[in-house]
Amino acid sequence: LIYSLDHHGISLNTMYHNCEPLGTSPVLLVIKNTDGEIFGAYASEAFRVNHGYFGNGSCFLWKATESVDGGSQPDVRVFKATGANDYLILGEAHMIALGGGEGHFGLWVDQDLYNGHSGPCQTFNNERLSSKAEFVIQSLELWAFEM
Repeated sequence: LIYSLDHHGISLNTMYHNCEPLGTSPVLLVIKNTDGEIFGAYASEAFRVNHGYFGNGSCFLWKATESVDGGSQPDVRVFKATGANDYLILGEAHMIALGGGEGHFGLWVDQDLYNGHSGPCQTFNNERLSSKAEFVIQSLELWAFEM
C-alpha cells in the first residue's frame, strides 16, 4: 500500500511524494465512490507530476460489476489501451487523469482526491466507470508491485 486516504490523509501531493521511490514501477489505483461503486486503473508507471502524458500500452481502466452468475464476488471489466493515442497517464499538480481523446478523460481525479469524473475515451474505448459521470470519492488506495 503506497497511499490511502484513511492512512495518509487527503493530499495529492502526499500521493505523488509516496510514489517518488517507485520510479517507473506500475501502480494500481482503487477508488470507491459514495454510491458504493469500485473502479480504478492500472498505470504502467507510478504517478508523478509530468509535462504531458506518460506511460505505455500496458495501462488499463477497470471496474467491478455484479457477478454474472449471481455469486457474491464481483466480476471485473477491464478496458485495455487501444493504441488510438498515447493519452495514457497525466499527472499535474492539480489532478491525475488516465485516458483521453476528443476532450474526454477515461478517469479524472481532482487535487483534493474528493471529486472525480469518468467518461468514454479513445485511449481505452471504455464505458463510464461510475454510474454517473461526476462522482464523489469515499475511499482511494494506491498499490505498488514489486517487480
